[in-house]
Amino acid sequence: MAYDVTLVPGDGTGPELTEATRRVLEATGVTFAWDVREAGVDVMETAGTPLPPETLESIKRNGVALKGPITTPIGTGFRSVNVALRHELGLYACVRPCKTYPGVRSRYEDVDVVIIRENTEDLYAGIEFESGTDDAHAVIDFLNARQPKQIRASSGISIKPLSPEGSERIIRFGFEYAKANGRRRVSCITKANIMKHTDGLFLAVFREVAKDYPEIEAWETLVDALCMGLVQRPEEFDVLVLPNLYGDIISDLTAGLVGGLGVAPGANIGANAAVFEATHGSAPKYTGQNKVNPTAMILSGKLMLEHLGERDAAARLEAAVAAVIAEGKSVTYDLKPTRDDPSAVGTSEYADAIIARLA
Repeated sequence: MAYDVTLVPGDGTGPELTEATRRVLEATGVTFAWDVREAGVDVMETAGTPLPPETLESIKRNGVALKGPITTPIGTGFRSVNVALRHELGLYACVRPCKTYPGVRSRYEDVDVVIIRENTEDLYAGIEFESGTDDAHAVIDFLNARQPKQIRASSGISIKPLSPEGSERIIRFGFEYAKANGRRRVSCITKANIMKHTDGLFLAVFREVAKDYPEIEAWETLVDALCMGLVQRPEEFDVLVLPNLYGDIISDLTAGLVGGLGVAPGANIGANAAVFEATHGSAPKYTGQNKVNPTAMILSGKLMLEHLGERDAAARLEAAVAAVIAEGKSVTYDLKPTRDDPSAVGTSEYADAIIARLA
């Protein structure tokens, strides 16, 4: 049976990374019916938007998409394609595994942490009031009339909504992910000692949901303590479930622990659709040079295989990637001991080496 998957090559180096990933995925023996659709700055002239309606409809229809990096247009009035996809498809859970692979330069060993980030609420909900506007003054006057702590009239205001429903959805997702992947511990990350009615709510929901998963250890960690803990002893952490803002920051921190965004895969998952993508940018200055490291995109394909239930293929793909990196022969320039190493191979040749390991 072939899986219907929307394939969005993206722009910049996206098409090269996507093609390498497509070939590696097909080499696992899993069959795909690719529905190729466009998004990004390259289609704006013809479509009038970086996210054409037919691309969105394809993802809704197929329920699964593999997406290459996309450049966010500057000064056009269009929001990020990634943000638009999350909103339009209800992709409430961002999954960011960060794992050390021998051969990738890092200060750490034995890191294997998964970030489960809530995508729709918190300070990233986009409810803001600009300093000096009538709306901002109205909000400030309303709040100042109801509390002893007074807000300066010149302030800008951002609202931090966290709901019990949104919190339970992402926390339960985190526990289900841990259960499905043999993880031993889920940590709730908040600043509940200060923000008692938002982060405190998130923590209270976590404690209730944790009761449904007695086989999984439930940890509670403040976000500032987490930052120190990740730097000192990252091997202690397993699955982290976080509200939106903390999740954004910590997922980049953990990527830095394991060698950077070039080896950090990502997935955005909702009730009816899932989009798998590398977490780095489109690197347009390298377009067409067959140079950029496709590891993050290939490992995002591994997450997609797991999502589709093809766990054996996913495990074989990851093992092949790890073996090629550990050998250090047929890898891109950024995976060499020095970036000017003349033995470095290109994007396509690196994919060839992984495919040879899968054969």
